[in-house]
Amino acid sequence: MQVSKICQFLDARIICGEEHASANIERGYSSDLMSDVLTLDTDHLLLITGMCNLQTIRTSEMADIRFIVFVRNKKVTDEMLALAKENNLCLLESPFTLFKASGILYQAGLKPVY
Repeated sequence: MQVSKICQFLDARIICGEEHASANIERGYSSDLMSDVLTLDTDHLLLITGMCNLQTIRTSEMADIRFIVFVRNKKVTDEMLALAKENNLCLLESPFTLFKASGILYQAGLKPVY
């Protein structure tokens, strides 16, 4: 599923990494627990989370996750944006809840990690 399609489905906007709008995402993972995120070993993964802080960016970088959707109208800070740009991440913001965003993407064909 292309990042641009994810934006359409989730009424989201790309905050960082607009050049990745045509990138394909194969799987999604929803969590606010960054310790769980660190256990993942999946390429082309979208992290869907309401945990909007520097820890999320750092965890994603360590787990080699390049795509993050922040839900519940969470806003990326300037510090997060700078770190995401430094690590070539693509960040999206969506007004939907974690549950709704996950359900929409699953129904649209995004595969779960497990």
